[in-house]
Amino acid sequence: MSEPDHAHPVDPVRVAHARARLPSRDEAAQLTSVLSLMADPTRARVLFALDMVEELCVGDLALALESNEDAVGYALRLLRTAGLVTNRKQGRVVFYRLAEGFPEPLREHCLRQLVVLSDAAPDDD
Repeated sequence: MSEPDHAHPVDPVRVAHARARLPSRDEAAQLTSVLSLMADPTRARVLFALDMVEELCVGDLALALESNEDAVGYALRLLRTAGLVTNRKQGRVVFYRLAEGFPEPLREHCLRQLVVLSDAAPDDD
């Protein structure tokens, strides 16, 4: 890919550094897919709830989220398919938890901080 012409000075060192640190197009597509999956309010709340307690069944998650079991079950199915949650069966009850290796900084800081940042964003009136 050739360098575009610019009317202003370009910092080739910073451009090279940024380019070297970028995810591949496939990695970026996978990331945006996961982030869009998490963008649904029910799915986001399921992740927060499972972060607060080790595991819950669909019915208990529905009670915690003040939602219906169908909506929570659908959210869990999508999150499980994406590898963000896992489940275990105990008799007839299925318990869900965050997947092994779910990033702790994401749980502890990033998700909540994103809410804070969006609340603090200036209004474009």
